[in-house]
Amino acid sequence: MVLKGYGAADGLSLQEVDTPAPRADQVLVRVHAATVTMGDTELRASNMPWLFRLLTRLWLGFIRPKPGLILGMEMAGVVEAVGEAVEGFTPGDEVFGASAMGLGTHAEYVCVPAEGLLAHKPAGVSFEQAAPIAIGGLAALGYLRRGGIEQARTVLVRGASGSIGTYAVQLAKHFGAHVTAVCGAQAMARMEALGADEVIDYTRQDFDESGQTYDLILDVVGKVPIARCMRSLTPRGAYVRGTVPGLWEMMVALWMGVASRRRVVLGDGGGSAEDLVFLGQLLASGGLRSVIDRRYPLEQIVQAHQYVETGHKQGHVLIEVVSS
Repeated sequence: MVLKGYGAADGLSLQEVDTPAPRADQVLVRVHAATVTMGDTELRASNMPWLFRLLTRLWLGFIRPKPGLILGMEMAGVVEAVGEAVEGFTPGDEVFGASAMGLGTHAEYVCVPAEGLLAHKPAGVSFEQAAPIAIGGLAALGYLRRGGIEQARTVLVRGASGSIGTYAVQLAKHFGAHVTAVCGAQAMARMEALGADEVIDYTRQDFDESGQTYDLILDVVGKVPIARCMRSLTPRGAYVRGTVPGLWEMMVALWMGVASRRRVVLGDGGGSAEDLVFLGQLLASGGLRSVIDRRYPLEQIVQAHQYVETGHKQGHVLIEVVSS
C-alpha cells in the first residue's frame, strides 16, 4: 500500500512494486500480519505538532511523500532471505518485530535489520498475536520501566483500552502492581478480563475525583494537563507521558520535576530485541495476550486507517497480508 499524498486515508493506493532485496545486514521477511497504529495514521495525515511535522516531512518527503513510500512499522512473518553478513536468522524462520523508522510493513515483503527489533516467534504463538508486540508491547514495557514499575505498588493507566494500554495493564499486573485502568464504558469488561483491579469510566468520573494517589501514572492518551495528573501521584511517584506534549506542557513538566520529588518522564519508551524475546515468552506462557479489535485484508487498509482515526479501537487493528 503506497502513500501517494498526505491527508485523508484515500491517499493510500494498492500497487505492484519490486520485491526488496536485503542488504548485507538485513533480513527479507514475507509478512503474514501487520497492524495499523495511530502513529501510522499520524504519519499519513501529517497530523502532529509542527516541529515533529517538519522533521517527518524532511524524512518522508516535504511537499508530497517520496515515490513508493510504504507505511507500517510492525509485523510477523517468515524469513524469505538473509544478507551475507546476517547471523542468527535463516530462510524459513518465523519471526516478529519492527522495521521501526524504516517503515514498509504494509506490503507482502519488507527488509529489516537483523540486529534491530527482530526476534524468533515462539512456537505456539500465532502471527496475529505476535505482530502487535513490537510497537505496543515494547512501548508499554519501556514506559513502565522508566516509571519504576519494579517498585510501584499502585499503577494507573489512562488510555488503557488502546494498543499500548492493553499491554500496560497486563504487564503492570505481571510486575505485581495494583492496577487501575481508565477507559470508556465499552471497554470496562475487557479491562477486568485483562486483570485490572479497578476500572474507571472516564465519561462518568474523572480519575482524580476520589483523591486516590498512585506510585506510577502512565498516560497513553495525554489531553489532561500534566499538573493535574501529578496531583494524583504519591510523594515520590512518577508520571509517564506516552504522547508528544506541546512546548508549554514540556516546560510545566520540567518545572514540576524540579520543584518536587515526583518524576515526569517524557519521550520514547525504547526497547530492544531482548525485550521482544521477553514479551514473546510471556505470550507463549499465557501471561500476556494481544487484544485484536478488527482485522482487515491488505487491500482494505484505507478502511483500517479510517477506523483507527475514530479513536475508539480497543487493542489492535490487524492487517492480514496474503502473499502469492
